[in-house]
Amino acid sequence: MSSNPTPDGDIPADAYKRLKEMKGEAGKSALFTSDLSINEFLLVKEAGFEPLGLVVGSSIYHIGHQSFSASVTKNQEMTVLTQVMYHARELAMLRMEEEANALGADGVVGVRLEIRYREWGESIAEFVAVGTAIKARDGKPWRNAKNMPFTSDLSGQELWTLLKSGYRPVGLVMGNCVYWIAIQSLGKLLRQAGQNMEMKDYTQGLYDSRELAMERMQAEARDLGARGIVGMHMIEGSHGWGAHVIEFFAVGTAVIPIDGAQPVAAPALVLPLSDSPNISFGGRSIG
Repeated sequence: MSSNPTPDGDIPADAYKRLKEMKGEAGKSALFTSDLSINEFLLVKEAGFEPLGLVVGSSIYHIGHQSFSASVTKNQEMTVLTQVMYHARELAMLRMEEEANALGADGVVGVRLEIRYREWGESIAEFVAVGTAIKARDGKPWRNAKNMPFTSDLSGQELWTLLKSGYRPVGLVMGNCVYWIAIQSLGKLLRQAGQNMEMKDYTQGLYDSRELAMERMQAEARDLGARGIVGMHMIEGSHGWGAHVIEFFAVGTAVIPIDGAQPVAAPALVLPLSDSPNISFGGRSIG
């Protein structure tokens, strides 16, 4: 187990001290922390895991600008900014995983990836990864193909349901693309004035950039040996670069089948004494 998975330095000494205290070392009794709700806590335990502690990773990054010599009327990826935004998130994730490693965790659930802009400068942002480290009670290997704790943005309820369906998470996978959406020439704008018509350059630019982000997310899943991605969603943001520069960020949980998994019970409709029905799986209400 590496004590320093990132090239830019260890996680803070105070973090290791906190993690040791949670494990019951240094004369302290064991104590877990978690941002799981009560329902999530219950279903994580019923799924066969014990929460170990809240784990955090952080990276403060200066996000600059990228100059390019090509015509501003041509769609193109801003590759430098793409790499910056990915690397900043990756550092935060690696440091969160290292905290989970220090706790002896098998995985991290409920992972949140956030970007927080600081007042130290308009181009300075903190990238934060937060989740709850968990450990399996059955002692079976739950780590992924890279021998790291699996990560997932699934809630406790979603984790329980996923495992009951015969799949397990192997990692939170992500892909991004920062893209320049071309400025339309004056002549083209004049020809389009007053007409109902598709803005094909804009359509193609947004289409291409989304596809690049999803393709990179899928490549990460394949690298983990995954069979699929669940809970995938796309986040868009400009991050102060201007109206024609946009980032597409694709993220989801990569999963693999569980060997010898039992078939999941058929869902049944539950009618509680409230305004909206829940769906029940195997007698447990999910809603």
